[in-house]
Amino acid sequence: MTMFLLFVIAVGWLFGFALNKPVILYGAIILSLVMNFTAYWYSDKVALAMSGAVPVTHESHENFYHVVENLCITAGLPVPKLYIIPGGQINAFATGRNAEHAAIAVTEGALQKLDKNELEGVLAHELSHIGNRDILLQSVIVVLAGLISIMADWFLRSMFWGGDDRDNKNGAIMLVGIIASILAPIAAMIIQLAISRKREFLADASGALLTRYPEGLASALEKISQDQHPMRRASSANAHLYISNPFRGKAKTSWFSKMFMTHPPIEERVAALRGLKI
Repeated sequence: MTMFLLFVIAVGWLFGFALNKPVILYGAIILSLVMNFTAYWYSDKVALAMSGAVPVTHESHENFYHVVENLCITAGLPVPKLYIIPGGQINAFATGRNAEHAAIAVTEGALQKLDKNELEGVLAHELSHIGNRDILLQSVIVVLAGLISIMADWFLRSMFWGGDDRDNKNGAIMLVGIIASILAPIAAMIIQLAISRKREFLADASGALLTRYPEGLASALEKISQDQHPMRRASSANAHLYISNPFRGKAKTSWFSKMFMTHPPIEERVAALRGLKI
């Protein structure tokens, strides 16, 4: 988060310097704080609405509730609100600003296709995201990455519609500004995705420690990798929240492709889980 905030400040300073408008830097800082505030309070509601998740009761999904309750007792966490996402794909995600205001959403496919150990592994993974505060971190990072993209778009537009100010600029400075406006959103996205992948590995390991049975999550991930059901309301805006990318298809695993993946390759996650000594 510190790196990202510094990145926002650096981009704001560069754009302000190139256009000779220091107010851009101050605007970038203020806007990032406002957007972070919004993300902190409302990110969970947005994510749940985008996925089409519906709340469930203890009576309607008793087994689901019992598994989560037992894991929460072991982890020392309050029981989050539980939701179901309609559809046959095996997937799940956690969201919320902290452990006291968290929610876990699981697809119907996960409840139907995973056995008890596999479901425990998936839910332990999501509870680990809550315990590790990943749910807040991811929300803030998404907002900051979006802010950098907005700033870059605004800078490019001002280049063409900025009036006489642009004619008085040093050509080299303007060129650097243009290059930065193109590369900054790409760099922000790579940072965002790299953080997301790191946190997935951590949640896998934390979840395995919680259940004391890494094979449960490893087996669930293998089922997920073989599952080709489409997600009805998949969105690139919240794809990083899920335990596995909701967009199904053959994933390329070259080093360049991995830079733009929201999740580590499943085979790497399974290998890491089976390499744990618990």
